[in-house]
Amino acid sequence: MPVARVGDLFFAMVPAQDNQYFLASAWRVLRPLADLKRDDFYSHNGSVEDEAAFRNRMFEQAAHCRELQALARRSVRINCNTPWGASQGATVYADGIVSHTTAGHGGFKLSVARNATVHAMLRADGGWYEEDAAWAIVALTFPDLFTSYERKCADKKLRDSWPDACEAIHGRSLLPGESHEKDGQAFARVHAGD
Repeated sequence: MPVARVGDLFFAMVPAQDNQYFLASAWRVLRPLADLKRDDFYSHNGSVEDEAAFRNRMFEQAAHCRELQALARRSVRINCNTPWGASQGATVYADGIVSHTTAGHGGFKLSVARNATVHAMLRADGGWYEEDAAWAIVALTFPDLFTSYERKCADKKLRDSWPDACEAIHGRSLLPGESHEKDGQAFARVHAGD
């Protein structure tokens, strides 16, 4: 089982069914890489095609970690309520851009001035952007506050979650395969008569 360490994170390419693999991770494992076993890894980080793809993901992860260190994000404690409950921790990305974590969810809070710069098709009233998908709107609007890897993930999330807005913002139609949402709509139109 191929394994790698990037900072305090450990990764493994774990065999799954039908000659497939998935990327698993763990934090602060105390044993040497050569002694790690499947049971040491507890987080699932998506599929990975083969060992070459695993190596590429690890290089990307290492670059992500280096870029994170260069950003001026700071962890703070802010007592406030979010749409997802009381804030249990916060990360300030820049003045007016704060990511909050709660017991079950989280997301970004943008100040009125920062929220005004979000594209009108994507702007959330109140400036709250949840962590599952809407965080990508914040990354699109303030790309210099995010790593290359985060921007890549945000671009995909935006195309999948708001394909019509992406087309309008970028002034072009998304091609087949660029958006799961658009592909699903096209499939539904083609098979509507079945």
